[in-house]
Amino acid sequence: MSERWTEEGRTTIFEVAGRSLDKVTYRLPDGTVRDKLIRREPSAAAVLALTPDNRVIIARQYRPGPDATLYEMPGGFVEEGEDPAETAQRELLEETGYKGDIEPAGSCWDDAGSTAKRHGFVARNCVRVAEQELEEMEFVTVELIGLDEFKKVMRAGLMTDVELAYRGLDHLGLL
Repeated sequence: MSERWTEEGRTTIFEVAGRSLDKVTYRLPDGTVRDKLIRREPSAAAVLALTPDNRVIIARQYRPGPDATLYEMPGGFVEEGEDPAETAQRELLEETGYKGDIEPAGSCWDDAGSTAKRHGFVARNCVRVAEQELEEMEFVTVELIGLDEFKKVMRAGLMTDVELAYRGLDHLGLL
């Protein structure tokens, strides 16, 4: 059985926009002491949104990390005091102008070096009810694509939040 590591100290190396990079010193189960870099990040929610005719509402936008325009499910950070389902509904409306019936589809950790938990949702029967309300650094193009095309995009590595997309498709019985 894997034993829990004991935190001996923590120093924030860098912090911006609600995220930080921390150097954490741990005492390992064998008694050695080692440093690890941990990204302290807020939780996020993303939603696999479907129109009444089962087309996927997808966002496309440039992402500076990979230096590429990627497909993304609408989503964003869970604000303090906000339920992840509220985040999913809010982000779907803000990024796409669509609204639908939200259901939880499961959660997962971002990765082993991050504190972020990602929450997946599905939204059925989505209809456009408003114009986009994008944030200062958001430049989102909304597209409607078929389920087969969506699966091709996922498999090709052309999108973020692939784990949450799979969870959504599994929840809907569409894998």
